[in-house]
Amino acid sequence: MTSNEKLVCRKPVVVFAGHSGSNTTPQERFERLIELPPSAKLVYRVLTEDAPMTQQQVRTDALLPARTTRDALMKLKDENLVEERLYLPDARKRLYAPLEVERPDDETE
Repeated sequence: MTSNEKLVCRKPVVVFAGHSGSNTTPQERFERLIELPPSAKLVYRVLTEDAPMTQQQVRTDALLPARTTRDALMKLKDENLVEERLYLPDARKRLYAPLEVERPDDETE
């Protein structure tokens, strides 16, 4: 190694997409979930039963076409209802897991 060459040490990078640490409450997420189309609600339901899952696993369990599944996951991600992370065995894929939702208490006075 010559004096002009530098030794570069690179640390591995872990990528988390979406807003996994968002400040939204489970009640706020519930309100957003009920406004979504049925396909997104179905995908959310499938994820709550067996997460984390890849898009292909969700598609298989929900019996939805690829495009519908992809669209539903995108809507859930946009509304901060799922967490997306890297699938280590195949970096081209992502894992999806639902964020907690909670029905708000119906307090009437």
